[in-house]
Amino acid sequence: MRHVIALDVGGTGMKAALAGPGGELLHRARRPTGRERGPDAVVAGILGFAAELRAYGAEHFGTPAAAAGVAVPGIVDEARGVAAYAANLGWRDVPLRDLLAERLGVPVALGHDVRTGGLAEGRVGAGRGADRFLFVALGTGIAGAIGVDGRVEAGAHGFAGEIGHIVVRPGGSECPCGQRGCLERFASAAAVSEAWATASGDPGADAADCAKAVESGDPRARAVWQDAVDALADGLVTALTLLDPRTLIIGGGLAEAGETLFTPLREAIRRRITFQKQPSLVPAALGDSAGCLGAGLLAWDLLASTDRMEVTP
Repeated sequence: MRHVIALDVGGTGMKAALAGPGGELLHRARRPTGRERGPDAVVAGILGFAAELRAYGAEHFGTPAAAAGVAVPGIVDEARGVAAYAANLGWRDVPLRDLLAERLGVPVALGHDVRTGGLAEGRVGAGRGADRFLFVALGTGIAGAIGVDGRVEAGAHGFAGEIGHIVVRPGGSECPCGQRGCLERFASAAAVSEAWATASGDPGADAADCAKAVESGDPRARAVWQDAVDALADGLVTALTLLDPRTLIIGGGLAEAGETLFTPLREAIRRRITFQKQPSLVPAALGDSAGCLGAGLLAWDLLASTDRMEVTP
């Protein structure tokens, strides 16, 4: 069976799959990144894991993988195939695409983790069928993916979709990016956890605890939650004004609160829009499989483009 390697590299662990031509995951595996041993060990682990997957495919499906797709965090130069920077992995300017292509002997596509997950959500997940979508992941930080006609826009320098660094509260809390008042300082899961820990007096409380307290009617929790929802709505309306997506997909840890988040967020967006069209606002559907599914899509897209080039006179 023809298949591709799909690899999703996270801060602490790697999720991988062998993906069939219909996007189905034929085999799944996980490994730690080994980041405690340094960036060189992380790269070696990725190469070794990919080689194991190639061998598994050859043994169980009669042929090695035809291509590989890899999603990595941080700053990614997708055109050059370079993992430019990732604070949580400690690497800089790693030519990961070429290293993997040399190890595996097949073409390799390299993508940014959030954009790759967004590609999967847009094509085969919550945004299936939408010609324009915006995927926003609310995790430790906030990042997004801009979908246009089945592809995700990387931008001229690989920074497209960084919605978490829209300034929504000028002069507000300092962000690690160097600005003050960035969206992710007020509406990420980490920001809600910090605000609720302070408001509740429990240093171990997190965003999930805050959501539960909202559901039980705690007024302190409702205030913290509404502040986050308002900040998020401000950022999203800015994005809607610029991009005019048909579907807005929200994922990440904060989205696990379900309608505790989505009901007030839809209302907050409705109150803010004027001439803009309110998009369909939906939760992400693929969970932690999105990165692998997206990496597989990158690999199949690469094969398709290669096939087209080979038949062009």
